[in-house]
Amino acid sequence: MVLRYYLVFIITVITLVPMVLAFAFERESRINLISDVSREGGPAIDEDRLRYVGPISLPSLMAKKFDGRDLKLGEVLDDNDFYTRYFITYKSGDLNISGIMNIPKGSPPEGGWPVLFLNHGHIDTSIYTNGRGLKREQDYLARRGYAILHSDYRNHAQSDKDAENEANVRIGYIEDVINAVYAVKNSDIKSLSKEKFGMLGHSMGGGISQGVMVVAPDLVDAYVLYAPVSSDAVDSYNRWLSHNEGDLDAVLSKHGTPSEDPEFWKNISPRTFFNRVQTPVLIFHGTEDESCDLEWSYETRDLLLAEGKQVELVEYNGAPHEFINNFVDFMERSAEFFEDNFDTL
Repeated sequence: MVLRYYLVFIITVITLVPMVLAFAFERESRINLISDVSREGGPAIDEDRLRYVGPISLPSLMAKKFDGRDLKLGEVLDDNDFYTRYFITYKSGDLNISGIMNIPKGSPPEGGWPVLFLNHGHIDTSIYTNGRGLKREQDYLARRGYAILHSDYRNHAQSDKDAENEANVRIGYIEDVINAVYAVKNSDIKSLSKEKFGMLGHSMGGGISQGVMVVAPDLVDAYVLYAPVSSDAVDSYNRWLSHNEGDLDAVLSKHGTPSEDPEFWKNISPRTFFNRVQTPVLIFHGTEDESCDLEWSYETRDLLLAEGKQVELVEYNGAPHEFINNFVDFMERSAEFFEDNFDTL
């Protein structure tokens, strides 16, 4: 009889101890994450916003130490009177990321050419090529005296592959763009400013830019969102992901639907953390956008205003997802917006 009780006791201990340790580890991880996020810039996040703490979340990126480095100028792709266009690579964590840079010609201003980071929209990786997606914008802004860095992101062009990228709802793109900024900061290219940075993102790239502005609030000085996706990841789920069987299966197997795991979807949505935004935002959207709803930009603007942030929305009547008739006005306003915010530094 004593032996039986002893065996029951031993089995109970073996069963409960791992559960208690797991709970303690999860709680400590949450506490450490809250502390780490508070140190990354921007206000601390309420603990009730961190009920879901996992590797695939904006709070986890907030706690990450980014190490963008090894920016290398490669082959000259174009050489005109205004700028030189280079194939580039840089490191984002363990991945090698490709992209392009346009570097203006002539003598740079004191401190180096201000750098704009351009984030392209969704183009299927099977047809995407190096530097594709915002070539008009790259050209115009380089002619205005900005150095341009356009990241291809992981899984695009000559970048290294990340097999979990789609299952992880492409959150790695945010990491790649943040690391692009750090790669410039850590580079020995003397013609580039190490402190005057702006960011422009189109469509999906606008969503990436929104992720950057909450993950690393003081990283760049101003943001332009060009016909951006919604700041709520559930809108993108409903519009695109729910109809993409291959990617949908990968995401659902790890994270579930928004109704099954609302905390996960809340914690990959930039709007959840708009209280952390620290720099001015200028949004452009056409009334005839066939891809991203104008209403999404209304909501993003209004939520930022509700948090007391500096934001403006410019509407172009009749403009589609990629501006045509309004392109020059869009570029002029964007360039002036960046110049105004760099002048305050």
